[in-house]
Amino acid sequence: MLKVYLAGEIHTNWRDEIIDECKKQNLDIQFSSPVTDHASSDECGVEILGPEEKNFWKDRKGANINSIRTKKSIKDCDVVVVKFGEKYKQWNAAFDAGYAAALNKSIIIIHNEEHQHALKEVDAAASAVASDQMQVVRILKYVLQGKLK
Repeated sequence: MLKVYLAGEIHTNWRDEIIDECKKQNLDIQFSSPVTDHASSDECGVEILGPEEKNFWKDRKGANINSIRTKKSIKDCDVVVVKFGEKYKQWNAAFDAGYAAALNKSIIIIHNEEHQHALKEVDAAASAVASDQMQVVRILKYVLQGKLK
């Protein structure tokens, strides 16, 4: 079994696309991810630990709680897939990629050609840079089975 952490943007269904296609192909993969409910991710700190007057401290509480899940998931996985979306800047995705690189994890990056220059250092740390989810599925299948077809 391969353990794959799906990091990155949370505004599209790219994770479901990868998971569904891997299931269709009967690939033995266990997936994990950050909390993808944006409101829950943003509000967990103040919801659990109490309100804050300043957004800085509100965000700090939420980020610290979310980091528990992120650190555990990245440490426990074999491969980290990091998706950089088109609309928003995902600084957290870059951080996750860097953390995974520091732990010597295999990393697959997904982004469009437009972001190539901005992500050149992230790409350099990756085992592969894909342009879409299907390329990621093909990589994972190849890793598991050692076959192209």
